[in-house]
Amino acid sequence: MLFRSRFLLLLALAALLAFLSLSLQFFHLIPVSAARNGASSKSRKRIMPDPVTEPPVTDPVYEALLYCNIPSVAERSMEGHAPHHFKLVSVQVLIRHGDRYPLYAIPKTKRPEIDCTLVANRKPYHPKLEGFVSHMSKGSGSSFESPLNSMPLYPNHALCEMGELTQTGIVQHLQNGQLLRDIYLKKHKLLPSDWSADQLYLETTGRSRTLQSGLALLYGFLPDFDWKKIYFRHQPSVLFCSGNCYCPVRNQYLEKEQRRQYLLRLKNSQLEQTYGEMARIVDIPTKQLRASNPIDSMLCHFCHNVSFPCTRSGCFDMEHFKVIKMHQIEDEKERREKRLYLGYSLLGAHPILNQTIDRMQRAAEGRRDELFALYSAHDVTLSPVLSALGLSEARFPRFAARLIFELWQDRDKPSEHAVRILYNGVDVTFHTSFCQDHHKRSSKPMCPLENLVRFVKRDMFVALDSSSTNYYDACHREGV
Repeated sequence: MLFRSRFLLLLALAALLAFLSLSLQFFHLIPVSAARNGASSKSRKRIMPDPVTEPPVTDPVYEALLYCNIPSVAERSMEGHAPHHFKLVSVQVLIRHGDRYPLYAIPKTKRPEIDCTLVANRKPYHPKLEGFVSHMSKGSGSSFESPLNSMPLYPNHALCEMGELTQTGIVQHLQNGQLLRDIYLKKHKLLPSDWSADQLYLETTGRSRTLQSGLALLYGFLPDFDWKKIYFRHQPSVLFCSGNCYCPVRNQYLEKEQRRQYLLRLKNSQLEQTYGEMARIVDIPTKQLRASNPIDSMLCHFCHNVSFPCTRSGCFDMEHFKVIKMHQIEDEKERREKRLYLGYSLLGAHPILNQTIDRMQRAAEGRRDELFALYSAHDVTLSPVLSALGLSEARFPRFAARLIFELWQDRDKPSEHAVRILYNGVDVTFHTSFCQDHHKRSSKPMCPLENLVRFVKRDMFVALDSSSTNYYDACHREGV
């Protein structure tokens, strides 16, 4: 009888363990091995809402926390994941700068007291922080393209200046660089140990926060790099359009998009009431308060756990913050539905996407230069690229967001190359407009390079509902 009871108990425990194992796999807490033919490799982390981990309804505070991207535990990511018979050929990284001080000041309020010096015993911390500061102090005479050569290589003000990168911003990108180093250098040996200057391509806008973010990621990726091998190019446009920036039709789409934003704001009576309350607190006209973009400053308070501004007439509070943040979320939703921003994005993102595929095609032909490219940019750079790629469910670029293009070669068929697109560590390849239907027609586990090339060279113009077949004609067509 005792034996039978023990047997039944063991049987029940075995059944419970089997149930738990299946449940964990169902919720993606235990990785499931990928088959060689790619049948299971398409079960990737998603950018759509996850009912297990996300609030059941849109929560502006939750969304703001994601935007802050406060460094904590090491991030798990899908970069560098591919069937074993694929070889990594090249990687291109587009980042948003890290956490920064506000670009706007709220009139008649005290500026948030954020220290922009780098201090080892202050959170957030990274093991490479001291080494980064030491190494940057040796690169003050580095040869960067003007005006980058006159900028500080790391933040250094006891009270942050407007738009200055914070210690949080540096740590975010040291963490990004370390993650990419572990995957692309240690695991895949993308660069040889004696890498040369022409195997890196580095470009940034003319803002200290983008240059410093790029340097922080680079230091995490290549600790104690040789300064003689490093050269950052300056990009005057946030769209990274180089000599192809004049595009009248793109500007027309942008004007219509801005008009849409204005009309949506007028319809939001709760938003207008909130701005009115806040304007009374600081004793200025509502129009002047709105022009000072208070959400930018309030996000700094929120991300750094600093109390919202106060005056003798009262304080800005979390309810004010939630109303404005919720309006931003609603604006992003309508922006996707109205598709005016898509027209702007397709033309705005085309130059940088064209550079991306040109570099990929050279790598596919066997060229060994520019194996790793880094563009250090802004939210207004990443956002149109995400939209142009068809990633409609992707969140607005958080601080230190990263968008990565990987090029892979099939070892079994060396003439065939494939691409992967990853956003903040999530494989979004099969959510892009150029590859979302690929798995319905093919058993290949990754998206063929030619799909992305065809999209940039042809389909982006088709999506504009025009007869244009090239960027110049699309930018100058009549009747938009």
